[in-house]
Amino acid sequence: MNEIIAEIEKRRENARLGGGQKRIDAQHKRGKLTARERIDLLLDENSFEEFDMYVEHRCTDFGMQDNKISGDGVVTGWGTINGRTTYVFAKDFTVFGGSLSEAHAQKITKIQDMALRNRAPIIGLFDAGGARIQEGVAALGGYGEVFQRNVLSSGVIPQISVIMGPCAGGDVYSPAMTDFIFMVKDTSYMFVTGPDVVKTVTNETVTAEELGGASIHTTKSSIADKGYENDVEAMLQMRRLMDFLPSNNQSGVPVLPTKDASDRVEMSLDSLIPENPNQPYDMHELIKKVVDEGDFFEIQDKFAGNIVTGFARIEGETVGIIANQPMVLAGVLDSDASRKAGRFVRFCDCFNIPLITFVDVPGFLPGTAQEYGGLIKHGAKLLFAYAEATVPKITVITRKAYGGAYDVMSSKHIRGDVNYAWPTAEIAVMGAKGAVEIIHRKDLGDPEKIAQHTKNYEDRFCSPFVAAERGYIDEVIVPHNTRRRISRALSMLKNKKVENPWKKHDNIPL
Repeated sequence: MNEIIAEIEKRRENARLGGGQKRIDAQHKRGKLTARERIDLLLDENSFEEFDMYVEHRCTDFGMQDNKISGDGVVTGWGTINGRTTYVFAKDFTVFGGSLSEAHAQKITKIQDMALRNRAPIIGLFDAGGARIQEGVAALGGYGEVFQRNVLSSGVIPQISVIMGPCAGGDVYSPAMTDFIFMVKDTSYMFVTGPDVVKTVTNETVTAEELGGASIHTTKSSIADKGYENDVEAMLQMRRLMDFLPSNNQSGVPVLPTKDASDRVEMSLDSLIPENPNQPYDMHELIKKVVDEGDFFEIQDKFAGNIVTGFARIEGETVGIIANQPMVLAGVLDSDASRKAGRFVRFCDCFNIPLITFVDVPGFLPGTAQEYGGLIKHGAKLLFAYAEATVPKITVITRKAYGGAYDVMSSKHIRGDVNYAWPTAEIAVMGAKGAVEIIHRKDLGDPEKIAQHTKNYEDRFCSPFVAAERGYIDEVIVPHNTRRRISRALSMLKNKKVENPWKKHDNIPL
């Protein structure tokens, strides 16, 4: 028995070395951790149970039968994050550059199947060079198997992808179908075709970072939700994110203990809104003063800054926050903001995370660039997402709620459950100036008359009470009580149950 145990340990030691110490050193020299080092940081200490450590590829072409390494370029298994079961796979760049073979894909699909059967989240750590060319169509078939499971798991269990090195070709499509994608700055990139192919086909000269680095995907393409400085920060932030997410679509949101009183009064909010209606203020201040301990995990903070999305807690329970940001484009809705918020709303609805919406929106962004870019359809995505959602929906209008954007931002008309307004709220078809110029165009040459018309319009329409009179606003609340009001509304809505008409699936305007 001692000999057998010694043999097991020897095999394990060889497998853990991956492509060998020389390649591990090269990985470290690039500022990157190895697959197993990343997993050790991500999961609770000593909780990782590895599967398929000894799997090898079965390719016999191009001399590959003489080049086999245990694990075949991916480390798979399960462990816990703060005590909660989580499945994980991590591409091992030291073994065949992390490229995907048939056997490599089978290791991943086994873990995907286990995660779906056992209704637990799955996290993929990507650091790979795409399909293993020597295996041809067998590698492509492996990708297809992974993609199919991404789709079947969507909306059932959280799927998270962390890009921690190169990610090209077929390797980018699996992350694209997961719920969140995170990247590491300067050491990771993702693209369908690399700089060399781009140069050949289009004659464009571009670096890997310029084509698909974190700086591009977090600010321009919106492919990535966030970029982190290094591997360590990325893994620690994934642990933090997992504390906000439920294990599956039926488990309910996690509850963490909090010492932050649900009826905490925040007097500073009474002076948050500037006297000048055109002066901006930072919506982050409101969010952090309302949620538990000011803890807010923002999603896509570098993209479409005119809307803020992210996770927080109220009374220890996860909520999704969507808020117009007056500091950027006056908080106007445009195509990018609509897509960003629409996807976030749908994620929260999938996993029964209540939605809290803070509204200060002057409307949709006008202009040919927006219209030619499909603003109508992109704006409809956010409208569709809110209208479809059946989770508790609480809305607070802080200042402007103009035009169609008022309807879109979780209004009472699209099944907002509890809709509050601050006394500073202005709910109208448009701002007073624009409305007066249309209604009283004959008086445009008389500044005194226009000023009086503007004041009359503001008194009559630019207040929360017209909407409150019609029941579109449930209550006009004082700002310093916002946390208490939201907390009580969430408690009241705990047993909410709404079912949409049966359908195979909806047809959201993509």
